[in-house]
Amino acid sequence: MYERLLVAVDHSEVTGRLLAATRELALLASAEVWVLHLREREVMGKAPGAPSVAERETTFEAQADMDAALAELTKAGVKAHGEVRHTIFGHAASEIMQDARTHDVGVIVMGSKGKSELAGLVLGSTAHKVIHLSDRPVLVVR
Repeated sequence: MYERLLVAVDHSEVTGRLLAATRELALLASAEVWVLHLREREVMGKAPGAPSVAERETTFEAQADMDAALAELTKAGVKAHGEVRHTIFGHAASEIMQDARTHDVGVIVMGSKGKSELAGLVLGSTAHKVIHLSDRPVLVVR
């Protein structure tokens, strides 16, 4: 089946279901898991009063959430690795694909915030982009 999985987390409300699905798939396949959390940063200035991604989540909070995700997977018997890093806003899908190639994963697991198809096209959701860029299966958890 899949020997290596990449799970891209953003610590939204879907993260619990995302980690549960990853855990079950990893245990079923005796797979190793790489957990990736990308903190997107804007290149240009943001609109006045609009918080940036980096301002909504501190590096400490991102790492604490990553540590909790790794502990959850490890406690279940899954060999897991994790990384929190920064990327430029809009480049998360490319970074996810690069990690998938680097770790030679068999499947990418990621969440969807449940936006409509039209909103996904207009907003260019990361999951939507990964599906179109991917050369391997993508499991989207809602």
